[in-house]
Amino acid sequence: MENKAFESDDGTQLKERIGHEGVGGSTGVRGRGPGLQGAEGQAEGKPPGLEGGKPAPNDAINLERRVGLLSGVALIVGTMIGSGIFVSPKGLLERTGSVALSLIVWAACGILSLLGALAYAELGTLVSESGGEYAYYLQGFSPKKVRHTWWAPIPAFLFAWVSVFLLKPSSLAIICLTCAEYFMRIFSVGSNGCLPPELSVKLFAATIIILITFINSYSVNLATRVQNIFTAAKLLAILIIVVGGVVKLAQGNTTHLAKGFEGSTSSFGDIATAFYSGLWAYDGWNNLNYVTEELKKPYTNLPRAIIIGLPLVTVCYLLVNVSYLAVMSTDELLASETVAVLFGEKLAGLPGVLTMVVAVAFSAFGAANGSSFTAGRLCFVAAREGHMVDVLSFVHTKKLTPSPALLFNASIALIMVIPSDIGSLIDFFSFTAWIFYGGAMTALLVMRYTMPDAPRPYKVPIIIPIIVLVISVYLVVGPIIDSPQIEYLYATLFIVAGLFFYFPFVHLKKALPGMGHVTTFFQLLLEVVPTDVMPDP
Repeated sequence: MENKAFESDDGTQLKERIGHEGVGGSTGVRGRGPGLQGAEGQAEGKPPGLEGGKPAPNDAINLERRVGLLSGVALIVGTMIGSGIFVSPKGLLERTGSVALSLIVWAACGILSLLGALAYAELGTLVSESGGEYAYYLQGFSPKKVRHTWWAPIPAFLFAWVSVFLLKPSSLAIICLTCAEYFMRIFSVGSNGCLPPELSVKLFAATIIILITFINSYSVNLATRVQNIFTAAKLLAILIIVVGGVVKLAQGNTTHLAKGFEGSTSSFGDIATAFYSGLWAYDGWNNLNYVTEELKKPYTNLPRAIIIGLPLVTVCYLLVNVSYLAVMSTDELLASETVAVLFGEKLAGLPGVLTMVVAVAFSAFGAANGSSFTAGRLCFVAAREGHMVDVLSFVHTKKLTPSPALLFNASIALIMVIPSDIGSLIDFFSFTAWIFYGGAMTALLVMRYTMPDAPRPYKVPIIIPIIVLVISVYLVVGPIIDSPQIEYLYATLFIVAGLFFYFPFVHLKKALPGMGHVTTFFQLLLEVVPTDVMPDP
Protein backbone atom coordinates (compact mmCIF):
# COMPACT_ATOMS: atom_id res chain seq x y z
CA MET A 1 0.00 0.00 0.00
CA GLU A 2 1.48 3.31 -1.04
CA ASN A 3 0.87 5.64 1.88
CA LYS A 4 3.14 7.86 3.93
CA ALA A 5 1.88 6.21 7.10
CA PHE A 6 3.76 3.10 6.04
CA GLU A 7 6.92 4.82 4.84
CA SER A 8 10.16 5.13 6.79
CA ASP A 9 12.55 8.09 6.80
CA ASP A 10 14.41 6.83 3.74
CA GLY A 11 11.24 6.20 1.78
CA THR A 12 11.22 2.41 2.08
CA GLN A 13 7.84 0.77 2.49
CA LEU A 14 7.05 -0.77 5.87
CA LYS A 15 5.82 -4.33 6.05
CA GLU A 16 3.33 -5.21 8.76
CA ARG A 17 3.54 -8.48 10.60
CA ILE A 18 0.53 -10.67 11.12
CA GLY A 19 -1.33 -10.17 14.37
CA HIS A 20 -2.24 -6.49 14.35
CA GLU A 21 -5.59 -4.90 13.98
CA GLY A 22 -5.03 -2.35 11.29
CA VAL A 23 -4.45 -2.03 7.58
CA GLY A 24 -3.83 -5.46 6.14
CA GLY A 25 -3.71 -7.10 9.56
CA SER A 26 -6.03 -9.24 11.61
CA THR A 27 -7.32 -8.59 15.07
CA GLY A 28 -5.22 -10.15 17.77
CA VAL A 29 -3.73 -9.62 21.18
CA ARG A 30 0.01 -9.34 21.09
CA GLY A 31 2.90 -8.88 23.40
CA ARG A 32 6.41 -7.92 22.48
CA GLY A 33 7.46 -9.04 19.04
CA PRO A 34 10.12 -11.70 18.63
CA GLY A 35 12.54 -9.12 17.34
CA LEU A 36 12.60 -7.49 20.78
CA GLN A 37 13.72 -10.46 22.86
CA GLY A 38 17.31 -9.31 23.01
CA ALA A 39 16.44 -6.41 25.25
CA GLU A 40 19.10 -7.26 27.80
CA GLY A 41 21.97 -6.78 25.39
CA GLN A 42 20.37 -3.78 23.71
CA ALA A 43 19.79 -2.13 27.07
CA GLU A 44 23.50 -1.86 27.67
CA GLY A 45 24.10 -0.48 24.20
CA LYS A 46 25.84 -3.49 22.66
CA PRO A 47 24.13 -3.24 19.27
CA PRO A 48 25.25 0.12 17.82
CA GLY A 49 21.76 0.91 16.56
CA LEU A 50 20.02 1.30 19.91
CA GLU A 51 22.91 2.92 21.73
CA GLY A 52 22.98 5.71 19.19
CA GLY A 53 19.22 6.16 19.38
CA LYS A 54 18.35 5.21 15.78
CA PRO A 55 17.14 1.69 15.02
CA ALA A 56 19.54 -0.54 13.15
CA PRO A 57 18.55 -1.15 9.49
CA ASN A 58 16.63 -4.37 10.18
CA ASP A 59 15.40 -3.58 13.69
CA ALA A 60 11.71 -3.40 14.50
CA ILE A 61 10.13 0.03 14.60
CA ASN A 62 10.11 0.79 18.31
CA LEU A 63 10.78 3.44 20.93
CA GLU A 64 14.40 4.57 21.07
CA ARG A 65 16.77 4.74 24.03
CA ARG A 66 17.19 8.49 24.34
CA VAL A 67 16.86 9.10 28.11
CA GLY A 68 20.26 9.42 29.76
CA LEU A 69 21.25 9.63 33.42
CA LEU A 70 20.76 13.41 33.66
CA SER A 71 17.33 13.22 32.03
CA GLY A 72 16.43 10.29 34.28
CA VAL A 73 17.28 12.29 37.39
CA ALA A 74 15.35 15.27 35.99
CA LEU A 75 12.31 13.05 35.37
CA ILE A 76 12.33 11.76 38.96
CA VAL A 77 13.02 15.12 40.61
CA GLY A 78 10.82 17.09 38.21
CA THR A 79 7.74 14.93 38.79
CA MET A 80 8.24 14.56 42.55
CA ILE A 81 8.68 18.28 43.15
CA GLY A 82 5.47 19.75 41.81
CA SER A 83 3.70 22.82 43.11
CA GLY A 84 2.85 21.43 46.56
CA ILE A 85 6.06 22.40 48.34
CA PHE A 86 5.63 25.97 47.04
CA VAL A 87 1.88 26.29 47.54
CA SER A 88 0.76 24.52 50.72
CA PRO A 89 3.26 22.30 52.57
CA LYS A 90 1.31 22.67 55.80
CA GLY A 91 -0.12 19.13 56.11
CA LEU A 92 2.69 17.68 58.17
CA LEU A 93 3.06 20.71 60.45
CA GLU A 94 -0.70 20.75 61.03
CA ARG A 95 -0.86 17.05 61.98
CA THR A 96 2.37 16.77 63.98
CA GLY A 97 1.80 19.99 65.92
CA SER A 98 5.45 20.97 66.21
CA VAL A 99 8.32 22.16 64.05
CA ALA A 100 10.84 19.50 65.07
CA LEU A 101 8.46 16.56 64.72
CA SER A 102 7.29 17.77 61.30
CA LEU A 103 10.91 17.93 60.06
CA ILE A 104 11.55 14.41 61.40
CA VAL A 105 8.50 13.13 59.51
CA TRP A 106 9.65 14.90 56.33
CA ALA A 107 13.02 13.12 56.62
CA ALA A 108 11.44 9.76 57.47
CA CYS A 109 9.11 10.00 54.46
CA GLY A 110 12.12 10.64 52.26
CA ILE A 111 13.87 7.56 53.64
CA LEU A 112 10.78 5.39 53.14
CA SER A 113 10.40 6.66 49.58
CA LEU A 114 14.06 5.85 48.95
CA LEU A 115 13.50 2.30 50.21
CA GLY A 116 10.56 1.89 47.85
CA ALA A 117 12.54 3.34 44.96
CA LEU A 118 15.47 0.98 45.63
CA ALA A 119 13.08 -1.97 45.48
CA TYR A 120 11.79 -0.57 42.18
CA ALA A 121 15.39 -0.36 40.96
CA GLU A 122 15.63 -4.14 41.32
CA LEU A 123 12.28 -4.57 39.57
CA GLY A 124 13.31 -2.24 36.75
CA THR A 125 16.59 -4.06 36.11
CA LEU A 126 14.99 -7.52 36.43
CA VAL A 127 12.02 -6.72 34.17
CA SER A 128 13.46 -4.46 31.48
CA GLU A 129 10.12 -3.41 29.96
CA SER A 130 8.47 -0.01 30.39
CA GLY A 131 5.18 0.38 32.22
CA GLY A 132 6.26 0.31 35.86
CA GLU A 133 3.90 -1.70 38.05
CA TYR A 134 2.03 -2.96 35.00
CA ALA A 135 5.09 -4.82 33.67
CA TYR A 136 5.97 -6.14 37.14
CA TYR A 137 2.46 -7.49 37.71
CA LEU A 138 2.58 -9.28 34.37
CA GLN A 139 5.91 -10.90 35.11
CA GLY A 140 5.22 -11.63 38.79
CA PHE A 141 1.58 -12.73 38.73
CA SER A 142 1.11 -13.91 35.14
CA PRO A 143 4.33 -15.37 33.70
CA LYS A 144 4.24 -16.92 30.26
CA LYS A 145 3.03 -20.35 31.43
CA VAL A 146 -0.15 -18.92 33.00
CA ARG A 147 -0.48 -15.73 30.93
CA HIS A 148 -3.52 -17.07 29.04
CA THR A 149 -5.53 -18.08 32.11
CA TRP A 150 -8.52 -15.90 32.94
CA TRP A 151 -7.22 -14.77 36.31
CA ALA A 152 -3.46 -14.16 35.91
CA PRO A 153 -3.49 -10.83 33.99
CA ILE A 154 -6.22 -9.25 36.16
CA PRO A 155 -3.88 -7.32 38.56
CA ALA A 156 -1.98 -5.78 35.63
CA PHE A 157 -5.17 -4.91 33.78
CA LEU A 158 -6.82 -3.28 36.83
CA PHE A 159 -3.70 -1.21 37.42
CA ALA A 160 -3.76 -0.04 33.79
CA TRP A 161 -7.53 0.56 34.00
CA VAL A 162 -7.31 2.85 37.05
CA SER A 163 -4.11 4.60 35.98
CA VAL A 164 -4.92 5.21 32.30
CA PHE A 165 -8.52 6.29 32.79
CA LEU A 166 -8.28 8.16 36.09
CA LEU A 167 -5.03 8.63 38.00
CA LYS A 168 -2.68 9.75 35.21
CA PRO A 169 -5.04 12.10 33.32
CA SER A 170 -6.47 13.57 36.53
CA SER A 171 -2.96 14.25 37.81
CA LEU A 172 -2.12 16.00 34.53
CA ALA A 173 -5.34 18.05 34.72
CA ILE A 174 -4.78 19.17 38.32
CA ILE A 175 -1.13 20.11 37.71
CA CYS A 176 -2.01 22.05 34.57
CA LEU A 177 -4.80 23.94 36.38
CA THR A 178 -2.28 24.98 39.04
CA CYS A 179 0.24 25.90 36.35
CA ALA A 180 -2.35 27.98 34.48
CA GLU A 181 -3.46 29.84 37.59
CA TYR A 182 0.07 30.86 38.50
CA PHE A 183 1.08 31.74 34.96
CA MET A 184 -1.91 34.09 34.85
CA ARG A 185 -1.02 35.50 38.26
CA ILE A 186 2.26 36.68 36.77
CA PHE A 187 0.29 39.33 34.88
CA SER A 188 -1.78 40.34 37.91
CA VAL A 189 1.01 40.71 40.49
CA GLY A 190 0.50 43.99 42.29
CA SER A 191 -3.17 44.29 41.37
CA ASN A 192 -4.39 43.97 44.98
CA GLY A 193 -4.53 40.18 44.86
CA CYS A 194 -7.13 39.93 42.09
CA LEU A 195 -7.38 36.31 40.94
CA PRO A 196 -7.83 35.40 37.27
CA PRO A 197 -11.35 34.30 36.17
CA GLU A 198 -12.02 30.58 36.52
CA LEU A 199 -12.94 30.16 32.84
CA SER A 200 -9.68 31.80 31.76
CA VAL A 201 -7.71 29.47 34.01
CA LYS A 202 -9.42 26.42 32.51
CA LEU A 203 -8.83 27.58 28.95
CA PHE A 204 -5.18 28.26 29.73
CA ALA A 205 -4.88 24.84 31.42
CA ALA A 206 -6.31 23.21 28.29
CA THR A 207 -3.75 25.10 26.20
CA ILE A 208 -0.94 23.86 28.44
CA ILE A 209 -2.14 20.25 28.12
CA ILE A 210 -2.18 20.59 24.33
CA LEU A 211 1.29 22.20 24.29
CA ILE A 212 2.82 19.52 26.52
CA THR A 213 1.22 16.74 24.45
CA PHE A 214 2.62 18.28 21.26
CA ILE A 215 6.11 18.48 22.79
CA ASN A 216 6.01 14.83 23.88
CA SER A 217 4.53 13.66 20.58
CA TYR A 218 6.97 15.63 18.45
CA SER A 219 10.24 14.43 19.95
CA VAL A 220 11.50 12.48 22.94
CA ASN A 221 14.67 14.56 22.88
CA LEU A 222 12.64 17.77 23.01
CA ALA A 223 10.52 16.43 25.89
CA THR A 224 13.59 15.45 27.90
CA ARG A 225 15.24 18.83 27.23
CA VAL A 226 12.10 20.60 28.45
CA GLN A 227 12.13 18.38 31.53
CA ASN A 228 15.79 19.14 32.21
CA ILE A 229 15.29 22.91 31.82
CA PHE A 230 12.24 23.16 34.04
CA THR A 231 13.73 20.87 36.67
CA ALA A 232 16.78 23.13 36.76
CA ALA A 233 14.45 26.14 37.07
CA LYS A 234 12.59 24.69 40.06
CA LEU A 235 15.85 23.72 41.75
CA LEU A 236 17.02 27.31 41.22
CA ALA A 237 13.80 28.53 42.86
CA ILE A 238 14.42 26.18 45.80
CA LEU A 239 17.98 27.50 46.04
CA ILE A 240 16.62 31.06 46.20
CA ILE A 241 14.27 30.07 49.04
CA VAL A 242 17.07 28.28 50.90
CA VAL A 243 19.49 31.19 50.53
CA GLY A 244 16.81 33.59 51.72
CA GLY A 245 16.18 31.38 54.75
CA VAL A 246 19.89 31.14 55.54
CA VAL A 247 20.20 34.94 55.41
CA LYS A 248 17.30 35.30 57.85
CA LEU A 249 18.76 32.66 60.18
CA ALA A 250 22.12 34.45 60.06
CA GLN A 251 20.29 37.62 61.10
CA GLY A 252 19.02 35.79 64.17
CA ASN A 253 15.47 34.91 63.05
CA THR A 254 15.39 31.58 64.89
CA THR A 255 12.34 32.19 67.08
CA HIS A 256 9.98 29.84 65.25
CA LEU A 257 12.54 27.05 64.76
CA ALA A 258 13.56 27.29 68.41
CA LYS A 259 10.11 26.02 69.47
CA GLY A 260 11.38 22.53 68.71
CA PHE A 261 8.97 19.83 69.91
CA GLU A 262 6.65 22.33 71.60
CA GLY A 263 3.04 21.35 70.88
CA SER A 264 3.92 17.91 69.46
CA THR A 265 0.97 15.58 69.09
CA SER A 266 0.82 12.45 71.21
CA SER A 267 -1.73 10.80 68.93
CA PHE A 268 -0.40 7.86 66.93
CA GLY A 269 -3.23 8.42 64.46
CA ASP A 270 -2.13 12.02 63.80
CA ILE A 271 1.45 10.92 63.20
CA ALA A 272 0.25 8.21 60.84
CA THR A 273 -1.81 10.68 58.79
CA ALA A 274 1.19 13.03 58.79
CA PHE A 275 3.23 10.25 57.21
CA TYR A 276 0.45 9.75 54.69
CA SER A 277 0.61 13.42 53.69
CA GLY A 278 4.38 13.36 53.52
CA LEU A 279 4.57 10.23 51.39
CA TRP A 280 2.01 11.74 49.02
CA ALA A 281 4.31 14.77 48.64
CA TYR A 282 7.12 12.38 47.66
CA ASP A 283 4.95 10.51 45.17
CA GLY A 284 6.56 10.18 41.76
CA TRP A 285 9.71 8.32 42.81
CA ASN A 286 8.71 5.42 40.55
CA ASN A 287 8.22 7.43 37.35
CA LEU A 288 11.52 6.46 35.72
CA ASN A 289 10.39 2.81 35.81
CA TYR A 290 7.66 3.69 33.31
CA VAL A 291 10.24 4.44 30.61
CA THR A 292 12.81 1.67 31.15
CA GLU A 293 12.82 0.73 27.46
CA GLU A 294 13.88 4.29 26.56
CA LEU A 295 16.54 4.61 29.25
CA LYS A 296 20.14 4.32 28.09
CA LYS A 297 22.02 1.61 30.01
CA PRO A 298 19.09 1.02 32.41
CA TYR A 299 20.98 -1.56 34.49
CA THR A 300 23.30 1.18 35.72
CA ASN A 301 21.41 4.43 35.08
CA LEU A 302 18.14 3.40 36.77
CA PRO A 303 19.68 2.74 40.22
CA ARG A 304 22.00 5.74 39.87
CA ALA A 305 19.15 8.11 38.99
CA ILE A 306 17.17 6.89 42.00
CA ILE A 307 20.13 7.17 44.38
CA ILE A 308 20.80 10.73 43.16
CA GLY A 309 17.21 11.93 42.84
CA LEU A 310 15.58 10.74 46.08
CA PRO A 311 18.14 12.18 48.55
CA LEU A 312 18.17 15.41 46.51
CA VAL A 313 14.39 15.81 46.86
CA THR A 314 14.53 14.94 50.58
CA VAL A 315 17.19 17.56 51.24
CA CYS A 316 15.23 20.14 49.22
CA TYR A 317 12.03 19.50 51.21
CA LEU A 318 13.83 19.79 54.54
CA LEU A 319 15.72 22.97 53.65
CA VAL A 320 12.65 24.66 52.16
CA ASN A 321 10.60 23.99 55.30
CA VAL A 322 13.40 25.34 57.50
CA SER A 323 13.62 28.45 55.31
CA TYR A 324 9.86 29.04 55.51
CA LEU A 325 10.01 28.91 59.31
CA ALA A 326 12.97 31.29 59.35
CA VAL A 327 10.80 33.95 57.68
CA MET A 328 7.22 33.30 58.85
CA SER A 329 5.52 31.95 61.93
CA THR A 330 3.82 28.58 62.17
CA ASP A 331 0.44 30.32 62.27
CA GLU A 332 1.21 32.20 59.05
CA LEU A 333 2.39 29.02 57.35
CA LEU A 334 -0.73 27.11 58.39
CA ALA A 335 -3.05 29.91 57.29
CA SER A 336 -1.50 30.55 53.87
CA GLU A 337 -2.58 28.70 50.73
CA THR A 338 0.35 30.17 48.79
CA VAL A 339 3.25 29.79 51.21
CA ALA A 340 6.05 30.50 48.73
CA VAL A 341 4.36 33.70 47.56
CA LEU A 342 3.99 34.88 51.16
CA PHE A 343 7.64 33.96 51.73
CA GLY A 344 8.69 36.06 48.73
CA GLU A 345 6.57 39.00 49.89
CA LYS A 346 8.07 38.98 53.38
CA LEU A 347 11.58 38.54 52.04
CA ALA A 348 11.71 40.99 49.12
CA GLY A 349 8.32 42.60 48.61
CA LEU A 350 6.87 42.75 45.09
CA PRO A 351 9.98 41.33 43.32
CA GLY A 352 9.91 38.40 45.72
CA VAL A 353 6.23 37.76 45.00
CA LEU A 354 6.84 37.79 41.24
CA THR A 355 9.82 35.45 41.59
CA MET A 356 7.84 32.91 43.59
CA VAL A 357 4.81 33.08 41.27
CA VAL A 358 7.08 32.34 38.29
CA ALA A 359 8.74 29.54 40.28
CA VAL A 360 5.43 27.83 41.03
CA ALA A 361 4.31 28.15 37.40
CA PHE A 362 7.58 26.70 36.07
CA SER A 363 7.59 23.92 38.65
CA ALA A 364 4.04 22.89 37.74
CA PHE A 365 4.84 22.96 34.01
CA GLY A 366 7.82 20.67 34.51
CA ALA A 367 5.78 18.27 36.65
CA ALA A 368 3.03 18.22 34.00
CA ASN A 369 5.55 17.45 31.26
CA GLY A 370 6.96 14.53 33.26
CA SER A 371 3.46 13.27 34.05
CA SER A 372 2.49 13.28 30.37
CA PHE A 373 5.75 11.56 29.38
CA THR A 374 5.26 8.63 31.76
CA ALA A 375 1.48 8.32 31.34
CA GLY A 376 1.87 7.85 27.59
CA ARG A 377 4.31 4.98 28.11
CA LEU A 378 1.99 3.15 30.51
CA CYS A 379 -0.90 3.38 28.06
CA PHE A 380 1.41 2.29 25.22
CA VAL A 381 2.67 -0.81 27.06
CA ALA A 382 -0.83 -1.85 28.19
CA ALA A 383 -2.12 -1.59 24.62
CA ARG A 384 0.87 -3.54 23.32
CA GLU A 385 -0.10 -6.37 25.65
CA GLY A 386 -3.70 -6.26 24.38
CA HIS A 387 -5.21 -4.60 27.46
CA MET A 388 -6.14 -1.40 25.61
CA VAL A 389 -7.30 -0.75 22.04
CA ASP A 390 -4.65 -1.68 19.52
CA VAL A 391 -3.96 1.75 18.03
CA LEU A 392 -2.70 3.03 21.41
CA SER A 393 0.34 0.76 21.02
CA PHE A 394 1.39 2.34 17.71
CA VAL A 395 4.29 4.77 17.30
CA HIS A 396 4.94 7.52 14.79
CA THR A 397 6.86 6.30 11.77
CA LYS A 398 9.43 9.12 11.85
CA LYS A 399 9.35 10.60 15.36
CA LEU A 400 9.20 7.17 17.07
CA THR A 401 6.97 8.56 19.84
CA PRO A 402 3.81 6.85 21.20
CA SER A 403 1.65 9.72 19.96
CA PRO A 404 -1.74 7.88 20.05
CA ALA A 405 -1.24 7.02 23.74
CA LEU A 406 -0.15 10.59 24.52
CA LEU A 407 -3.18 12.02 22.71
CA PHE A 408 -5.51 9.64 24.54
CA ASN A 409 -4.13 10.70 27.94
CA ALA A 410 -4.46 14.37 26.95
CA SER A 411 -8.06 13.88 25.78
CA ILE A 412 -9.17 12.50 29.14
CA ALA A 413 -7.23 15.23 30.97
CA LEU A 414 -9.01 17.90 28.90
CA ILE A 415 -12.36 16.43 29.94
CA MET A 416 -11.28 16.49 33.59
CA VAL A 417 -10.42 20.18 33.39
CA ILE A 418 -14.11 21.01 32.86
CA PRO A 419 -15.47 20.31 36.40
CA SER A 420 -14.99 23.07 38.93
CA ASP A 421 -13.31 20.82 41.48
CA ILE A 422 -11.97 17.40 40.54
CA GLY A 423 -9.48 17.35 43.38
CA SER A 424 -12.04 16.56 46.09
CA LEU A 425 -12.91 13.14 44.69
CA ILE A 426 -9.47 12.34 43.30
CA ASP A 427 -7.99 12.69 46.80
CA PHE A 428 -9.82 9.55 47.78
CA PHE A 429 -8.10 7.63 45.00
CA SER A 430 -4.68 8.49 46.37
CA PHE A 431 -4.82 5.46 48.63
CA THR A 432 -5.02 3.27 45.52
CA ALA A 433 -1.44 4.28 44.70
CA TRP A 434 -0.30 2.44 47.80
CA ILE A 435 -2.39 -0.59 46.84
CA PHE A 436 -0.32 -0.74 43.65
CA TYR A 437 2.98 -0.07 45.43
CA GLY A 438 2.20 -2.93 47.80
CA GLY A 439 1.32 -5.10 44.80
CA ALA A 440 4.70 -4.30 43.22
CA MET A 441 6.49 -5.32 46.43
CA THR A 442 4.49 -8.56 46.44
CA ALA A 443 5.48 -9.18 42.82
CA LEU A 444 9.13 -8.65 43.74
CA LEU A 445 8.88 -11.17 46.58
CA VAL A 446 7.10 -13.65 44.29
CA MET A 447 9.80 -13.30 41.63
CA ARG A 448 12.49 -13.91 44.25
CA TYR A 449 10.83 -17.33 44.64
CA THR A 450 9.80 -18.09 41.05
CA MET A 451 12.90 -16.60 39.35
CA PRO A 452 15.73 -17.29 41.82
CA ASP A 453 18.41 -17.64 39.14
CA ALA A 454 17.34 -14.71 36.92
CA PRO A 455 20.08 -12.10 36.35
CA ARG A 456 19.66 -9.25 38.82
CA PRO A 457 22.10 -6.42 38.01
CA TYR A 458 20.81 -4.64 41.13
CA LYS A 459 19.46 -6.49 44.17
CA VAL A 460 18.11 -5.03 47.41
CA PRO A 461 18.05 -6.78 50.80
CA ILE A 462 14.82 -8.75 51.16
CA ILE A 463 13.84 -6.73 54.24
CA ILE A 464 13.35 -3.58 52.13
CA PRO A 465 10.38 -4.77 50.02
CA ILE A 466 8.89 -6.37 53.16
CA ILE A 467 9.03 -3.03 55.01
CA VAL A 468 7.51 -1.15 52.08
CA LEU A 469 4.78 -3.80 51.75
CA VAL A 470 3.83 -3.52 55.43
CA ILE A 471 3.74 0.27 55.22
CA SER A 472 1.63 0.19 52.06
CA VAL A 473 -0.91 -2.12 53.71
CA TYR A 474 -1.17 0.25 56.66
CA LEU A 475 -1.51 3.34 54.45
CA VAL A 476 -4.36 1.69 52.56
CA VAL A 477 -6.24 0.27 55.54
CA GLY A 478 -5.45 3.05 58.04
CA PRO A 479 -7.40 5.94 56.50
CA ILE A 480 -10.43 3.73 55.87
CA ILE A 481 -10.52 2.55 59.50
CA ASP A 482 -9.65 5.95 60.96
CA SER A 483 -12.16 7.93 58.89
CA PRO A 484 -14.46 5.74 56.76
CA GLN A 485 -16.16 7.75 54.01
CA ILE A 486 -18.39 6.88 51.09
CA GLU A 487 -15.78 8.14 48.61
CA TYR A 488 -13.54 5.17 49.43
CA LEU A 489 -16.38 2.90 48.36
CA TYR A 490 -16.70 4.85 45.09
CA ALA A 491 -12.98 4.38 44.45
CA THR A 492 -13.23 0.64 45.15
CA LEU A 493 -16.25 0.28 42.86
CA PHE A 494 -14.37 2.06 40.07
CA ILE A 495 -11.52 -0.43 40.38
CA VAL A 496 -13.91 -3.41 40.34
CA ALA A 497 -15.78 -1.93 37.36
CA GLY A 498 -12.71 -2.66 35.26
CA LEU A 499 -13.63 -6.35 35.36
CA PHE A 500 -16.73 -5.63 33.26
CA PHE A 501 -14.37 -4.61 30.44
CA TYR A 502 -11.69 -7.19 31.17
CA PHE A 503 -13.67 -10.36 30.58
CA PRO A 504 -15.29 -9.55 27.21
CA PHE A 505 -12.55 -7.44 25.61
CA VAL A 506 -9.35 -8.92 27.07
CA HIS A 507 -10.01 -12.49 28.17
CA LEU A 508 -12.56 -13.37 25.46
CA LYS A 509 -10.90 -11.04 22.91
CA LYS A 510 -14.16 -9.57 21.67
CA ALA A 511 -14.06 -6.43 19.54
CA LEU A 512 -16.67 -3.75 18.99
CA PRO A 513 -18.10 -3.66 15.45
CA GLY A 514 -16.09 -1.34 13.22
CA MET A 515 -13.01 -1.15 15.47
CA GLY A 516 -10.82 -2.31 12.61
CA HIS A 517 -11.93 0.67 10.52
CA VAL A 518 -11.41 3.04 13.47
CA THR A 519 -7.89 1.69 13.94
CA THR A 520 -7.17 2.07 10.24
CA PHE A 521 -8.47 5.66 10.26
CA PHE A 522 -6.25 6.75 13.15
CA GLN A 523 -3.32 4.80 11.78
CA LEU A 524 -3.49 6.77 8.54
CA LEU A 525 -4.39 10.08 10.18
CA LEU A 526 -1.56 10.01 12.74
CA GLU A 527 0.99 8.22 10.51
CA VAL A 528 1.63 5.56 13.13
CA VAL A 529 2.51 1.88 12.88
CA PRO A 530 2.70 -1.09 15.27
CA THR A 531 5.97 -1.51 17.13
CA ASP A 532 6.79 -4.80 15.43
CA VAL A 533 6.67 -3.41 11.90
CA MET A 534 9.81 -4.16 9.89
CA PRO A 535 11.17 -2.22 6.88
CA ASP A 536 11.51 -4.09 3.63
CA PRO A 537 15.11 -5.18 2.91
